[in-house]
Amino acid sequence: MHLTSTSLADGQRFDPAFVFCQPSAEGHTTDGGNRSPHLAWGDAPGGTRSFAVVVRDPDVPADASDANTKGKTIPADAARVDFFHWLLVDVPASVSEITEGVASDGVTAGGKAPGRTVLGLEGTNTFTDFLKGSPREGTYGRYDGPCPPWNDERLHHYHVTVYALDVPTLGLPEDGSFTGADVLAAIEGHVLGQAEIVGTYSTNPDVR
Repeated sequence: MHLTSTSLADGQRFDPAFVFCQPSAEGHTTDGGNRSPHLAWGDAPGGTRSFAVVVRDPDVPADASDANTKGKTIPADAARVDFFHWLLVDVPASVSEITEGVASDGVTAGGKAPGRTVLGLEGTNTFTDFLKGSPREGTYGRYDGPCPPWNDERLHHYHVTVYALDVPTLGLPEDGSFTGADVLAAIEGHVLGQAEIVGTYSTNPDVR
């Protein structure tokens, strides 16, 4: 399989148009464009019956208690966990392209509803957990872009992966209440092929 994008380039920094937050003049962050990227793929293996799209950042601090805290830094070697930015499954096998902006076009305070859309079935991204207890608390479905802590010393990497699957549906909840871990568990044993683009991003001026 191959994956291309007019929005993203492999190994290159995310453009502010596609991020949830960007550096502000005051030294912290402000909203980014938060548009979902264009994706196009081809050469799917024979027997493909659906696709899944997963956008994952494996560089998020396991302990986020010091995230975005003045006078604190998160060391580059701190323990890390996955943060899922987009979970899209049950994409019909006839689809090979997603238009830019169709899954998000701007930051929506309180989140966007997950569930069945024109693209397929969209899950609940990790902003739902990360923003719990904040003024922007809510259920965050569909796409929400990069927003690493401005005091994190590590450059974050965003794996945009399209999976070709041998089943037409993963049978995940229609209300989109599933998480990234649920998707990875559901696709196990059903992946015929995959392709990815890895972009980078940081809001820390010393890292960027």
